[in-house]
Amino acid sequence: MSKVKCGLIVSDFDGTLLSTKQTISDNVKNAINEYVAAGGIFAVCTGRMLASILPRVRSLGLKGLVAAYQGTVIADIESGRLIRSGGFTVDEGVEICRVLEDHGEAINTYADDAMYTSLAGDDKLLSVYENVTGIEGVRVNGKMSEFVKEHSLSCQKIVSVVMPDKKRALYDYLVEKFGERFEVTYSAAVLVELSPKGDDKGAALKYIADYYKIPLENTVAVGDNLNDLPMIEAAGTGVAVANALEELKTYADDVSPSCDDDGIAFVIRKYGLA
Repeated sequence: MSKVKCGLIVSDFDGTLLSTKQTISDNVKNAINEYVAAGGIFAVCTGRMLASILPRVRSLGLKGLVAAYQGTVIADIESGRLIRSGGFTVDEGVEICRVLEDHGEAINTYADDAMYTSLAGDDKLLSVYENVTGIEGVRVNGKMSEFVKEHSLSCQKIVSVVMPDKKRALYDYLVEKFGERFEVTYSAAVLVELSPKGDDKGAALKYIADYYKIPLENTVAVGDNLNDLPMIEAAGTGVAVANALEELKTYADDVSPSCDDDGIAFVIRKYGLA
């Protein structure tokens, strides 16, 4: 019988637990099952919507907590009950959307289980996103800022969908504009994201560790992108998968094999099991 060496492992989903082929190997599933059976806590913390991630973690047989929307929402996997839920005020959402509109950017807003988008229904980037997440966007005609105001939406996350070569410039612009008030980050190759201040993956990891009464020094976080940096820094051990941004690797304590080479299985067996 395996013994647990580290009490909590928190993994990002896309590009970390999930391979680039949108699959999770039997080797990774077996490692997770072995770790959980030994008494470890395995949790997923993702930028995805709760409605998108719940079916995926349930299919893995996971129980306990899952963090969505960059950690803004934490829920019980089995029941879907919200344990923690944050979001922008309506006024904040309107302000962010107006800034993005004035900058000429396409916008996705996320409120509870709905994604609202200013992208055209036949937009290729939107189609890819919908296929990956399993969520169909609700098309908004006119200005997103007016839609948010009219419907009094408290958004958990606001995202701009941009071409990869424009992502860093938009990120820098939004950090200068909002960095002191809101969390600004990016995840996929085409997403620049804003969420409420303090609602990041590091805060989510701390919440989950406290929930299970596991000391932070006895936790491991694994990720691949800039939005994973807060939990890489918060965990006792931060690990970047080999396919991660080079910038993230400089902050990580270790680098595992890539998501296509069962990096999570490697982390579990190196740090999770004695």
